[in-house]
Amino acid sequence: MTKSKYLLLPGALAAACLLSLAAGPAGLSPDIIWNLRLPRTLAALAVGAGLGLAGALFQGVLKNPLSDPYILGTSAGATAAAVLCFIAGIDRDSPLFFLAVFTGAFGATFLSYWLARLAGRLSDASLVLAGVAVSAFLTALVMLTLTAARERSFSLFYFVLGGLYMARPGVLMASGAIIAVCGGLAMARWRALDAMSLGAQSAYHLGVSPEKERILFFVFACAATSAAVSLGGTIGFVGLMTPHIVRLLTGPSSRTLVPASAIGGAALLAAADAAGRSLFAPAEIPAGVVMALAGAPFFMWLLWRSARGRA
Repeated sequence: MTKSKYLLLPGALAAACLLSLAAGPAGLSPDIIWNLRLPRTLAALAVGAGLGLAGALFQGVLKNPLSDPYILGTSAGATAAAVLCFIAGIDRDSPLFFLAVFTGAFGATFLSYWLARLAGRLSDASLVLAGVAVSAFLTALVMLTLTAARERSFSLFYFVLGGLYMARPGVLMASGAIIAVCGGLAMARWRALDAMSLGAQSAYHLGVSPEKERILFFVFACAATSAAVSLGGTIGFVGLMTPHIVRLLTGPSSRTLVPASAIGGAALLAAADAAGRSLFAPAEIPAGVVMALAGAPFFMWLLWRSARGRA
């Protein structure tokens, strides 16, 4: 990675932050920027960094370019647990809330992985199909819960859509701290992640235990995803798109790819949230919807490229 390329990601992040602080129909009043847009921009940066980090870890440890917290069902598991916590009256400031959301994310991820392995060989198609099945079931469970809890379903509906609204300082700090710790722990094991990206057999010959490392990186990715979902709801495709984009700048080494994916995810989601506030102002499009509109075609292109490569 050349010196000029090192400046692209920080520049993109700074531009996305300025855009997020300035975007919106309410003008540039200092009170609006300080009290409304700054907390929302910080939430977008934290959520984007967590999802970008999780996407890079999943793609590296599974050796699958289609891996993403949204596609694997990780986000759906975290969202389902969060909605059940809301209905049960568990506050987002409570450690029990974060524990429940992490359990949902980790359980959904391992269920998708286990279903994909039933065929005997883990393939791109089996992993995607398993993730879609798990996500569909959990999404149906969320919709059933929202239907039953009509008096609270309106606010929870925007949470499920991935709306980034002003986060409470306690939730923002807790989620940001979890994502930062997960990123630091993952970076400390970047050599193991590089070995895993070569395949389980190659990793074993390089002195890495594939099963142990897979569980560790699943924990890091699920914890980062659960922190992001706790703050911003269900937002897809950030973890899918970001590693592919930043890999063009950093190359395949996890030493640079992992932190670059976190920075790139933060910039991408901050820009997406700003676009959602500006394109149809005064109406607002949730950031999760904006990312779905951009990410779904990107996912289809990856599927086409993968199929063309096999052919």
